[in-house]
Amino acid sequence: MVKSAKSRTSRQPARRKSPRKTARKTGGRRAAPERWSQRVTKESDALDLEQGVFALRDPKRIAASLKRSAEHSLRRKAAPYRSALSMLIFYINRAGRNLPKAQKARLERAKAELKRQFGRD
Repeated sequence: MVKSAKSRTSRQPARRKSPRKTARKTGGRRAAPERWSQRVTKESDALDLEQGVFALRDPKRIAASLKRSAEHSLRRKAAPYRSALSMLIFYINRAGRNLPKAQKARLERAKAELKRQFGRD
């Protein structure tokens, strides 16, 4: 009886080669790739946001802008309050640790103001 070659030799796991990350040499610097969350806040199907709405200093103005955008949007799928609050919460969550404490506190106050403006106290 002849043993096959497979049974005599032990098989070693195949080595995985890690993909090489090489920098391509181009003439100039490329712009940083846009994050998907950044694209959502710019091109959301739910709301057409005012430029720089989350950078405003007054929580009442932030809430008013979100309310106005939500009420005028024809593409949103939920109620205006729900769409506006979702966009605000999305921005707060996605900015995460990169958001300064003062700005995060301002956005949290805008959340409370949004509830007040929609009569949901």
